[in-house]
Amino acid sequence: MRIASVNAGLPRQIETPTGNVLTSIFKTPVAGRVAVRGHNIEGDRQSDLTVHGGPYKAVYCYSEEHYAYWRGELPDYELTPGNFGENLTTNGLDESEVCIGDRFRAGSAILQVTQPRMPCFKLGIRFGRADMVKRFWLSGRSGIYFSIVEEGDIAAGDPMEFLGGEPERISIADVVALYRGTKIDAELRDKALRAPLFGSWKRELRERLF
Repeated sequence: MRIASVNAGLPRQIETPTGNVLTSIFKTPVAGRVAVRGHNIEGDRQSDLTVHGGPYKAVYCYSEEHYAYWRGELPDYELTPGNFGENLTTNGLDESEVCIGDRFRAGSAILQVTQPRMPCFKLGIRFGRADMVKRFWLSGRSGIYFSIVEEGDIAAGDPMEFLGGEPERISIADVVALYRGTKIDAELRDKALRAPLFGSWKRELRERLF
């Protein structure tokens, strides 16, 4: 497992048919070592802190393996690292294997898995497609949010070293499947509710009747 690309972006105003939108989803690769501090990587900032950023959405990772799938889905779109708004384009981190609470050493920083990504309308702005949010969600390729447990610095090429996780294992993919209703499993749902899963996921899962 390794970091293929480190990507950052600052808020910018984008003109849309319904008006201007402030977004930070336009991220591009950065060279050299980058500091991981507080709730951000250096040179990156979220636009709307009510739904993005903060301690449990500090670093967003997306697998470069998913890019092959999206090149098939979007053959006319030139995909480059950071296209999905991710801070880290990673190799070898699979949502079906990475679990809530897992800790990784990335460069000299330590990151902990907190939740999947729930896509918002700004993904559609990034790709210029009104259907992109739905397509992303249905793909099951959510990407992974991390909190910053220990500050440090990172760079493309650094390994992502697995340091350990929770005694009860529930994967990012399982959480998404439970939420979508493609997996009906009360025991797995209860495991998710006991996990260090952040965001609105637990509240929503409590309302699922299995």
